[in-house]
Amino acid sequence: MTGLAVFTEDLVLDFNEVRAVDSLDLSVTTGEIYGFLGPNGAGKSTTLRMLTTLLVPTSGHATVVGMDVVKQARDIRLNIGATLQDAALDEKQTGRELLTLQGRLYGLSNRDINQRIDELSSLIDLGPALDRLIGTYSGGMARRLDLAASLIHNPEMIFLDEPTTGLDPVSRTRVWNEISAINKEFGVTIFLTTQYLEEADELADRVGIIRQGKLAVEGTPSELKRSIGSDVIVTKVEGDSMAASKIVDAIEGVQDVDVNDAELTISVKNGAELISHVAVALNKSDVAVQEITLRTPSLDDVFLQITGERMPTDDNAEMEEVTA
Repeated sequence: MTGLAVFTEDLVLDFNEVRAVDSLDLSVTTGEIYGFLGPNGAGKSTTLRMLTTLLVPTSGHATVVGMDVVKQARDIRLNIGATLQDAALDEKQTGRELLTLQGRLYGLSNRDINQRIDELSSLIDLGPALDRLIGTYSGGMARRLDLAASLIHNPEMIFLDEPTTGLDPVSRTRVWNEISAINKEFGVTIFLTTQYLEEADELADRVGIIRQGKLAVEGTPSELKRSIGSDVIVTKVEGDSMAASKIVDAIEGVQDVDVNDAELTISVKNGAELISHVAVALNKSDVAVQEITLRTPSLDDVFLQITGERMPTDDNAEMEEVTA
């Protein structure tokens, strides 16, 4: 297990009669960013809580930074950081006060705390806002401060549970840059759960997809996308999309058709050859095509193929201010 930041073997967590995590085998290499994906209820948050010692496994074995999650839970907590979905930040503190308190809770001296804040302040780029009340922060600023708080004690590894949920695209990209910098500049191993597939594609060295408590597939984003072995035609139609899907499904060479409202996602072996056949077939059947495009597979296509579901989105999340 040398060189592994996370190792699990036959890891199980039961809630009464429900098996949330089922014989999970997982390995995360020291120094990598590992993206952990899954539909709602698949067991990803439960897995994260076991790895951060918040839940005790029913059976199986797990180590984090080389220590047993049951027997050495206290030591693990001193060597990891965690940023959960809802940042628990005191709005009546300044950013600097919160980081100072976090450092003291980890037993750091005032000198070490000040040095660490100086190191982290350039990373999270809050500038003068570090001395403002947290209650005045935008959502993106609060997320970046929460990241700094998880790093104040210089942990070997951090767990990020959907760190950009609810942020606008600009704030999300800014947090992505900081996560990448944490990994590259500080050498911190990162275990990332996310509901944004483009986030995993952008950041993760490797991705694991969990389904019904088991690891269904694992690999680099490029490997997973190549594993589908098909092109993707996406078309938006007017009218009865289910009827349109039956028309397309009858075309020779079409492997699969997924319907999502007015959008058809069509998996084919040779997209360049078949895109015109799809357009002609729909036109002959009096289906109005609003848009048709050809693209290579994405992680969204991998996720759909493995789980039978699309990754949930956060379209209704309130957009946050970006600047101080």
